[in-house]
Amino acid sequence: MEKYKDRSLSSSERTADLLSRMTTEEKVFQLSTQIIFDVFGDEYKQKRDHRLGSFRNPGHFMHYKDNKTSKPSEVARFINEDVRKSVEASRLGIPAIENGEALHGAQWGMATCFPQPIALAATFDPELVSGVADIIGKEVAAAGVRQVFAPVVNISRDCRWGRTMETFGEDVLLCSDMGEAMCRGFQKNGVIATPKHFADNYADGGRDSNESHSSWRTLYEVYLPPFKRCIQKGGAMSVMAAYNAVDGVPCSCNRKLLTEILRKKWGFDGFVVSDYNGVTDVYGAHHVSDSEAKATAICIKAGLEAPLPHRCEKNVFEALEKGYLTEADVDRAASRILKAKFDIGLFDTPYVNEDTIDGLVRCEAHKKAALDCARQCLVLLKNDGVLPFDKNKIKTIGVFGKGADTVPVGDNYSGPYQGWRADDAYTPLGYLREFAKGINIITGTDEEIKQKAPGCDICLYFTKMLEGEGRDRCNIRLSAEKRRFDTENSGGMIVDQAKAEAGDDQETAIAEMVKANKNSAVILLNGAPIDMTGWIEKVPAVLEAWYPGEQGAQAVCEALFGIVNPCGKLPMSFPKSVGQLPLYYSYKPSGRGYHYNENDGKPLFEFGFGLSYTEFKIDNVTCSVDDNGLTVGYDIENTGKYSGAEVVQIYFEGRNCGVVRPISELKAYRKTRLQAGEKKREILNIDDEAFKYYNAELEYGLFDGDYTVKLGTSCCKILHTFEVSVKDEIIKIK
Repeated sequence: MEKYKDRSLSSSERTADLLSRMTTEEKVFQLSTQIIFDVFGDEYKQKRDHRLGSFRNPGHFMHYKDNKTSKPSEVARFINEDVRKSVEASRLGIPAIENGEALHGAQWGMATCFPQPIALAATFDPELVSGVADIIGKEVAAAGVRQVFAPVVNISRDCRWGRTMETFGEDVLLCSDMGEAMCRGFQKNGVIATPKHFADNYADGGRDSNESHSSWRTLYEVYLPPFKRCIQKGGAMSVMAAYNAVDGVPCSCNRKLLTEILRKKWGFDGFVVSDYNGVTDVYGAHHVSDSEAKATAICIKAGLEAPLPHRCEKNVFEALEKGYLTEADVDRAASRILKAKFDIGLFDTPYVNEDTIDGLVRCEAHKKAALDCARQCLVLLKNDGVLPFDKNKIKTIGVFGKGADTVPVGDNYSGPYQGWRADDAYTPLGYLREFAKGINIITGTDEEIKQKAPGCDICLYFTKMLEGEGRDRCNIRLSAEKRRFDTENSGGMIVDQAKAEAGDDQETAIAEMVKANKNSAVILLNGAPIDMTGWIEKVPAVLEAWYPGEQGAQAVCEALFGIVNPCGKLPMSFPKSVGQLPLYYSYKPSGRGYHYNENDGKPLFEFGFGLSYTEFKIDNVTCSVDDNGLTVGYDIENTGKYSGAEVVQIYFEGRNCGVVRPISELKAYRKTRLQAGEKKREILNIDDEAFKYYNAELEYGLFDGDYTVKLGTSCCKILHTFEVSVKDEIIKIK
């Protein structure tokens, strides 16, 4: 038996043996991939090349001609056949990797659709998120998809960036925790996690994929740590390079990022993929090289293995012929991809069970998990006593806003590009009709609010936003226009693509609703902070629901009527206006203030903020030091009438460190669930990693400094503080 077929050997040994048996052509084909959208059409039959190392076939999600969604078993059957043909097409029986998207659910079809990542971050519960990723991983793997391009661990500090909903928000620790949790959930199911986009994926003004202006200090302190955690703690076996340039070098060919940092400093031994067309853009957009072949060579030499999404073997062969690449370069790249295939067991178990997948995907347990997650991501931003509504005292409900009649999953990576849908997934209006049977529900357009709202016992307005990939915003108010996009003639540029058409003025509609009926609430269905200053003072209650996923409609209704107590916390600062952007809580001190003539510089709602229907008392706070670091203890008691959850947060303010430190940094947090009247003692252990930073020479370590350790329930609501110092690597309480 050939050594590479021996399961008792390590993946490295098997890879070395297999590589020694391969021709140059076979190695090159392992670097190449292919994406075909319509697998039921002629393109698949004519163009599919099963010799390639990986493939993605979004078309098996949908029968485009009749708009029919494939059943999970049909998807699994298709992928099994595709992999079988790949094994047969290979002289050595090498299976191809099926890759795909799984941002908040397996995107190969109508799999379980969880809340968008920004909503997951609002739970402040990494283990919950790890459980979500475990379910996604199971549904992905059951179909035969063995690599996913997720999670997005770019930190979003400018909510004009349209892809903010894909992120876990603005904070380094929270984003790192959530990214690690997602990777662990994927990888435990034999699915390769691919955190993206490495490393800094947007620029001034929230412009997607524009040149990074971040210094290396900012990259090391803010944008790189989540990737490091995903790799070293989350076990991610792949990374996706970003489109943009960092320090003048495109990420796809940035040796400092892909080799010096990723591999040499962090010990990464997986493989790097490009964002779609990222390698050819080194030539066509960045103009760093004078040909696609040379661009491909530059990227592979820098540490990138798989140019996505189209075939690259022609460019690689040309690069070899002209001396841009060596055989050793190809060997190194191919071996990393092959090793990953061995690591996930693809050689040993290349096929999936087509008979069991239909009973797994969107099973009752998975839908229940989606509902639980949706309940926990809700953030109560304002409540002047109107919430929760008493269902027994209501005879008529007015429901307005275009978000009311849309399944609240969000547009980004939800289902097979045609919109996620399922017969048993409700819109907010649809679920409300089921929930409030016997109660008269009145609906109407925004123009009809003035007429219909006065006769209702309560009124609800569900917002709708225009945002997402390719939809960066210059205005963060509620959408008052519809946008069309012209991408055919963009020429690789990211400008002049949006065209506006007149649409609904939601702010005016909300004002009319509240004027007509004071017993009203606004439910935000969005993926990023919005400017609410034009109407927030007039509205009695605001519930931030984000895009809470397929079960989100039920979760929202339960929260409005007190069946569920909102317990989410904001993973991003909400600005008062677009002029404050970029806005985030952990800024560094300045010689001047942070205000403008028009406002005081403070956010409308701060990071970590979130109200509840109940009250919590936190006291008996203690702080001690031992060899393992800092230990903070506290008693937390639910003193109100509802069961609920509170997130206690620990922030550090560093001084006398030799370099400027942020005025506040989240270092630990704990979510505690309590019944009414229940009390609990909590202990937070904070190891010395929390005190480490990069010194003036960008060396990382436990250096001297003085710290105020702050305990609170948001970055602004601080309840207790302690003074702590670090001297000669020894932590002491002052």
